[in-house]
Amino acid sequence: MDDPNLIVGFERSDDAGVYKLSEDLAIIQTVDFFTPIVDDPYWFGQIAAANALSDVYAMGGTPLTAMNLVCFPIKTMDIEILKEILRGGLDKLKEAETTLVGGHSIEDSEIKYGLSINGIIHPNKILTNSGAKVGDVLVLTKPLGTGIINTAIKGGMANDKAINKVTESMATLNKNASLAMLEVGVSACTDITGFGLIGHLSEMIRENDFGMVIHTQKVPYFQEAREYAQKGLMPAGTFRNKEFFSKWVDITSPMPPFISDILFDPQTSGGLLISVPGDKVDVLFNRLKKNNVNDAAIIGEVIKEPKERIVLK
Repeated sequence: MDDPNLIVGFERSDDAGVYKLSEDLAIIQTVDFFTPIVDDPYWFGQIAAANALSDVYAMGGTPLTAMNLVCFPIKTMDIEILKEILRGGLDKLKEAETTLVGGHSIEDSEIKYGLSINGIIHPNKILTNSGAKVGDVLVLTKPLGTGIINTAIKGGMANDKAINKVTESMATLNKNASLAMLEVGVSACTDITGFGLIGHLSEMIRENDFGMVIHTQKVPYFQEAREYAQKGLMPAGTFRNKEFFSKWVDITSPMPPFISDILFDPQTSGGLLISVPGDKVDVLFNRLKKNNVNDAAIIGEVIKEPKERIVLK
């Protein structure tokens, strides 16, 4: 049944669902959970919470409440590990000024943790992943490569410097980046997660009257991700992303294989990809810097032709 109050559903693979409650209020709903990607349970809790909150920030909303989702092998693992995971999640929610109102847990053979998040937004101020305009500039707020580095962590091949950098990045809220883009006024936004940069770009261009060009040499990434990719340390999701999303890609100049690996790399708690009018990009960067979002970079533009294509230069 069609519901006229459902503003954003699952038809365009957007970051979250949005349901209109009144003329000036809509609710944003999202949920995400996954298995541990770092060894430290406290940091894992922070990362999972930041990742779940990100969908609300990507749509320009304000998160209000959260509920924990927990799977835990209570018979074989120390309960203190779970306490640390939940402490990490709660601390990140406090940072986001979001209230934990409950949750649900089950016994499972493998740890899984995440949250459902409810947020609010004005129905006329929603940012979707399909609102980009020709002439917009594309801005990415966090470096890529978390999937590759997390694979190296799981394989015991990541050094402490790489682990610390990627952990802090994944645990960083997209709140400040979201606030900056809301102050400036932008056309579209999405957060970069499991489909990788190319996958989320494809969601932005599909069934739209424009394409996008990406300047691959300007895309920020963790230098360690290059090293590990060149050693073949890539998650299975990279290959799945390449297989599915390559159909929307045109490569116009040679690039080293590791760049392709990074562009398709599935991210955990990645940055925001913002489509901003060209005459506002300088103001956006001033706001981002003011909000301590220091890794943001211009990576491309929205173009009229070719339509529904991602051009890699």
